[in-house]
Amino acid sequence: MAKKLVAYFSASGTTKKTAEMIAEAGDFDLCEIAPKVPYTKADLNEMADKSIRPEIADSNVDVSSYDEIILGFPIWWYVAPTIVNTFLEKYDLSGKKIVLFATSGGSGFGNTVSELQPSAPNAQIVEGKLLNRMSKQEISEWVKSL
Repeated sequence: MAKKLVAYFSASGTTKKTAEMIAEAGDFDLCEIAPKVPYTKADLNEMADKSIRPEIADSNVDVSSYDEIILGFPIWWYVAPTIVNTFLEKYDLSGKKIVLFATSGGSGFGNTVSELQPSAPNAQIVEGKLLNRMSKQEISEWVKSL
């Protein structure tokens, strides 16, 4: 069985709760992608410049030991926050499968996969699912489908 990691960025706590439910449902390891300097409301405008790479706080995760990464984040302006690109660019993810999940107030994945792929060019990034306000049972069913 493939070893899986749930990595997530959460600005408000919504994505964190979802990531925790996914990790629990699949008995997967969990890793938070945290900014070195906490985000402010003004930082939400970062998406105007997609070249920005916010620094991430150090974590003790050994990404090389996982076959698959379930990667979650809120959708901002139809794409992932650029801190997700920072995470992808920090590690050699060659040959890994990266399944995306997102939380969103209303927008879909949009261009998320194509915006993230250059940050992990030798990984297989696949659009997963928007997991907005889903029950533990619904999340558990999705995890079983992975």
